Amino acid sequence: MRGMRVNVVSDVHGNAKDLAIAGDGADALICLGDLVLFLDYADHSRGIFPDLFGVENADRIVELRSARRFDEAREFGRGLWAELGIDKETAIEAAVRRQYAELFAAFPTPTYATYGNVDMPALWHEYARPGTTVLDGERVEIGGRVFGFVGGGLRTPMRTPYEISDEEYAAKVEAIGEVDVLCSHIPPDVPELTYDTVARRFERGSRALLDAIRRTRPRYSLFGHVHQPLVRRMRVGATECVNVGHFAARGRPWSLSW
Repeated sequence: MRGMRVNVVSDVHGNAKDLAIAGDGADALICLGDLVLFLDYADHSRGIFPDLFGVENADRIVELRSARRFDEAREFGRGLWAELGIDKETAIEAAVRRQYAELFAAFPTPTYATYGNVDMPALWHEYARPGTTVLDGERVEIGGRVFGFVGGGLRTPMRTPYEISDEEYAAKVEAIGEVDVLCSHIPPDVPELTYDTVARRFERGSRALLDAIRRTRPRYSLFGHVHQPLVRRMRVGATECVNVGHFAARGRPWSLSW
């Protein structure tokens, strides 16, 4: 019997070029979200923010956010928008739409995708083509294995577009039930998996995901979100937990075969 191979990406952040070949050699592509590039913390000239406000202002807001001076960063941003003199939501949505048009066109068939915390879910169904299935709090069978998808992130001081309450997130985890592969944007709440060694901070992981892993024992838990994790792969009980990598920087998918 022929085996199956699924390629998995997360944190695409505008990398349409590599996304177009991310499914090569696989039976399906899974995308765990964060398609949008608002601001590249490694290259401050890339993204929606520097396109609108320039690199010097991008440097400044990265400096403030990295120092966790979030109130100052928000005040700085409000001043920039006031000077620009255009509606913030309209400008951001227009820029996101341009990125989504390119990125969704790059998805191979079939693709199974869920949202990241910087994504705008309300727009996805406008751009998802036949062959791309969007899932959130839902499950699907791929090659005889059941994959469950939980999109978005939990609330943080960053206030990114798709952050939801712990309760709403937990309800989505509960809705998918027992699966073979648990797919999410954010990791389970395990310190080794949530700590970013470059940002030097813990990102938010989900306790509900961790509880589900311990209770239902999926074969794999796949996620992204933490770009430079302390540990990329570890076992929690019977489950192999894998950060599939920062696709925007690496340009290569992680592969699962069976």
